[in-house]
Amino acid sequence: MGVSMHRAIRIFAAAWLLSFLTAPGARAETSPNADICASTDEAPYSPEQRIAACGALIDTLKDQPQAQAAPLVNRGATYWYIDKTDLALADFDRAIALDPNNARAFHERSNAYRSIGHLDKALADANDAVRIDHANAQGFDYRGNVFNNNRQYDRAIADYNEAIRLKPDDAQTYMDRGVASYFKNDYAAAIGDFDQAIKLDPKKSRAYTNRGAAYKKLGRTDQAIADESEAIKLDPLEPEYYDNRGLSYAENGDYDRAIADYNEAIRLKPQANFLTDRGDSYHFKGDYDRAIADYDRALALNPGFYLAYNNRGATYAKKGNLDHAIADYEEALRIKPDLDTAAEGLAESRQERDQRNANDSDKLLPTFDCGMARRAVEKAICSDPDLARLDREIDAAYRAALASRNGNAGKELRQEQRDFLAERNTSFGSPRYNLKHEMELRLAALRGMSAKALP
Repeated sequence: MGVSMHRAIRIFAAAWLLSFLTAPGARAETSPNADICASTDEAPYSPEQRIAACGALIDTLKDQPQAQAAPLVNRGATYWYIDKTDLALADFDRAIALDPNNARAFHERSNAYRSIGHLDKALADANDAVRIDHANAQGFDYRGNVFNNNRQYDRAIADYNEAIRLKPDDAQTYMDRGVASYFKNDYAAAIGDFDQAIKLDPKKSRAYTNRGAAYKKLGRTDQAIADESEAIKLDPLEPEYYDNRGLSYAENGDYDRAIADYNEAIRLKPQANFLTDRGDSYHFKGDYDRAIADYDRALALNPGFYLAYNNRGATYAKKGNLDHAIADYEEALRIKPDLDTAAEGLAESRQERDQRNANDSDKLLPTFDCGMARRAVEKAICSDPDLARLDREIDAAYRAALASRNGNAGKELRQEQRDFLAERNTSFGSPRYNLKHEMELRLAALRGMSAKALP
């Protein structure tokens, strides 16, 4: 069973940009804290500085509650940016309570809900943002993102189309529409949108790596590698870009280059998927022990990563360790019951193990059916592994000797064998008859006959 190399496209996760535009406010435009609070992450201020500035601004506006909404949204967006989603949502809630018509507060809260998987709440907020300000391109883009996450790609594309109509020079919206087309399997349309995003913003590294993923789906791995290399050039500290290029090299069968890229991705950020990808390349190189070591590390980081179980199972199967393979396939299916590759691997491994056990069992049995044994001597042979082995070896030596004899010589040998079996059956049980010794003598005689027949 081969390793399953397909996996979710991770490069599209969290590709959306934050906006830190403030709502209109007289005092906010002249305050130094307002400038810092409203700055973007490209500005020379840390998130902590922006949060502190927003907090100070909110305090100064305590006599103007509605004016607090804009800095609350800015602070909430910054909290979300540094993964403090609970604090972000608290700020968005306060902003909406103070200013129920603040469209940006709704679409930023929608974005926060979307990022933690609360898609129903995210869609409700996105709808409110569009209702309040139906001329805001970003509102349609954010709602398109929710539809995208809900796998409602046609509705997502409709919203992106409207966002582009309102703001035709926004590279991010072309990126987002390209993602929806990608997941609709319309890779040519996706590439067209990524082309436009790159034209509008040539420094947008994620547009290159996303376009590379679409090229790869069309079998154009050399173009994919070129785009992924450009993404790495623009952002050499993004581990996913190395992993993506590693997958392209692996698809080309260039496992050494793939492993070099996975090494860099793991150095920058050890993740279960990076380790699993490297394990896959080791698997295909035939270095099964290193592959298993990578799958082990992947599962230590993420015990629920079903692909690592599946692929480790495939590697154990290649090594012939079917019990371990079966256990891994079963665990993969426990986590993801619809994983076809694991189901197929499990069925094949069980079948192979059953066949192997049957073969091993056959090797332990004599040449006759022990279930039908009636004579005392046959029962004795069935109950003693040494006697069963001698019975099989006598049968094999007899067949070999018979194959070298024709005519009368063959008839004589058949009669000798019948005489041996008759003597064995009638003499067994007599104190003077040693069954094992007599069988050993007969085996030696038959092998002697076979040896004489060799040229």
